[in-house]
Amino acid sequence: MVKETSGVVRNFVCKVIDFPKPLVAMVNGPAIGIATTILGLCDLVYASDKATFNTPFSKLGQHPEACSSYTFPRIMGLSKATEVLLFNKTLTAREACNVGLVTEVFPDATFKKEVWSKLIDYATLPKNCLALSKQLIRKVEKEKLHAVCEREFELLNTRAYSDDAINAVQRFFQRKSQL
Repeated sequence: MVKETSGVVRNFVCKVIDFPKPLVAMVNGPAIGIATTILGLCDLVYASDKATFNTPFSKLGQHPEACSSYTFPRIMGLSKATEVLLFNKTLTAREACNVGLVTEVFPDATFKKEVWSKLIDYATLPKNCLALSKQLIRKVEKEKLHAVCEREFELLNTRAYSDDAINAVQRFFQRKSQL
C-alpha cells in the first residue's frame, strides 16, 4: 500500500513540476505535510494570517517529500529549512513569508477577496507570455527537481517499514489516544 500510495503522490509531484502555467496556491488554515512541502514548487503562495505550515516528518519516522529537501533550503536557507523539515518547526504565515515560502500574507477577513482580485488581474496577462516566461525561469531546475523527487520517494519507500519509522508512528498514535 505504501508503494502504491507513494507512486500516486510521486506522479502528482511530477505533474506539478511539469505544470506549464503559473501555479498559485492559497492557504487559509493549517497546511501539514505535503500541503506545505508542495508550496516550494508553486510560483506564488498567498496565505491568510491564520495559516500555519508544518512538516511533522521526523515525528512519524518519515522524510521530506515534494522536492522540499531541495526547494526549502534554496527558498529559506539551510538552517531554517533544517528546523522546519527535521525538527518539525511550525511556521506562522508571517514567518513563512519572512523566509520566502509565502509570497504575501493577507488578513483572514479579506483573504479571498484580495487574492481573487489579484488572480483576476493576472488572468488578463498574455497566457503564452506567462507560460514561456515560467519555462525560462524553471527549465534549468526541472531535471534536478525530478531527480530529487525520485530520491525522496525511494527513501520513503525503503524507510516506511524501518524500526524507527514504525516506532515513531506507534508513539504518535499512542499520544493521540491519550488525549
